[in-house]
Amino acid sequence: MARLWSLLTVIAAIAFATSPLLVPGFRGFTADQFPIPQVDAPVQPAGYAFAIWGLIYAWLIAGTGFGLLRRVADPDWAAMRPPLALSLLIGATWLPVAMMSPLWATLLIWIMLAAALLALFRCGDTDRWWQQFPVAIYAGWLTVACAVSLGLLLAGFGLMTQTPAALLALLLGLGVALVVQYRLHRAPEYGMTVIWALVGVIVANSQPLNIAVAGLATLGILAILSLRGTDTE
Repeated sequence: MARLWSLLTVIAAIAFATSPLLVPGFRGFTADQFPIPQVDAPVQPAGYAFAIWGLIYAWLIAGTGFGLLRRVADPDWAAMRPPLALSLLIGATWLPVAMMSPLWATLLIWIMLAAALLALFRCGDTDRWWQQFPVAIYAGWLTVACAVSLGLLLAGFGLMTQTPAALLALLLGLGVALVVQYRLHRAPEYGMTVIWALVGVIVANSQPLNIAVAGLATLGILAILSLRGTDTE
């Protein structure tokens, strides 16, 4: 069973990393996918921030591949593999779903996050750079991505205007991030990935300045930094 889960996790990582080939040119939800078109929504990070996906894809494949080749029967790796495989397999379908329905895509990405966080909490203490690091940066980016999707839905379906929707969604995402980072001081790369995304939000809201959204992102960065450096292990 250990070998099966190891292999399945590698397959899931490869499927997830190659899923952009199914929808070449995808750059996020388009404005016309919402009843109220979302143009330059303040909840979205600047475009450059999405380049982190390259690192996430590569490290997930490398990490799961190392686990298959060198730690196939290691019990320290076993617990995190099922939820990680689940998250990645769902992720492999996310882009085609996002092309059709932002609502269903938002539901899926929250499920992906829940499974990724479970995998992160289950990561063992060995092989940090191969086991914990890729899961942590993946979960960190998903945390903010879930908030972005929610903010777009709230504004796009007219439940709130753009700035209040961004503030509410980012507050929820930050709440998740702070709880996770507080509980997992041993995984600072999770918080640093969230910070990377929040810097992207600040950049996106700098011209013209949206002081409320940029200010909240700045406070979020400071809050996460205040939690790093204390190791409770």
